[in-house]
Amino acid sequence: MLVLVAPGQGAQTPGFLTPWLDLPGAADRLGAWSEAIGLDLTHYGTQADAEAIRDTAVAQPLLVAAGLLSAEALSDALTANKPGAVAGHSVGEFTAAAYAGVLTDDAALGLVRKRGLAMADAAAITETGMAALLGGDPEVTIPHLEKLGLTPANVNGAGQIVAAGTVEQLAALAEDKPEGVRRVVPLKVAGAFHTHHMASAVATLEEAAKALDPADPKLTYVSNRDGQAVPTGTDVVSRLVGQVANPVRWDLCMETFKTLGATAIIELCPGGTLTGLAKRALPGVRTVALKTPDDLDAARALIADASSDTSSAADTSSAADAAGA
Repeated sequence: MLVLVAPGQGAQTPGFLTPWLDLPGAADRLGAWSEAIGLDLTHYGTQADAEAIRDTAVAQPLLVAAGLLSAEALSDALTANKPGAVAGHSVGEFTAAAYAGVLTDDAALGLVRKRGLAMADAAAITETGMAALLGGDPEVTIPHLEKLGLTPANVNGAGQIVAAGTVEQLAALAEDKPEGVRRVVPLKVAGAFHTHHMASAVATLEEAAKALDPADPKLTYVSNRDGQAVPTGTDVVSRLVGQVANPVRWDLCMETFKTLGATAIIELCPGGTLTGLAKRALPGVRTVALKTPDDLDAARALIADASSDTSSAADTSSAADAAGA
């Protein structure tokens, strides 16, 4: 079974969209989205420097647009062989929601533009940030973070937890790492996302979400809140809103992928982070990360192979049923 995943903030790099705009129709789509949300996505995806695209209000819609463009580039293969599940990490959940048909592309980008602006405003209230902890035991790490006043904002699995809080709290963490943690790596984000510091952004999104008309997902949509599949569009949107101030449980998402029988994972542009986690947490699951259009052929091959895996599993199951197993 194939799982399609979308990365979160921090995955963007200067110029990463440049080669994607050479694909048929991509430049026009990005231009139309730019006009609709009042942000020049083409400029930020091709010419802006690292500091400019670090801005939360820019990075979030830029990442969703990139994910949707790369999914569109695989549309023929994915239409013939649909993913068994979709999920996104943090802002990547908006990409997943759009792909699953919960929101239109325009609605997802409009809401995520408001999300980015609201989170940037919330981050400006207090100087905050995030840092990844590599290694360690969650049962030891999480109480240590809480002792320092930090929030385990992303529990990513594969030995990685992201702490979030004030700059003073993060400085204390750098001086006092939990037992077993090898490194503390500051992240290129502008605030303590997925913590109580984002409460004002939740209120803004709750109001914006009232104008939406979400549809139920056409594919299994796996939520960051608890790793569970969400059957209704209304619940998906509610979770998108609340997730701004609550931890991302990507570890539980990956457990669900395993339970569902995932054999392959494709990470939409700009890929690499989530497939890296999957390689450590889901051994044997094949992965492709879409970084440039050069990766599309490998993705198409993986989609076809994953479909064969599903067909073989179904044939085996049918044979077992016929035999009375």
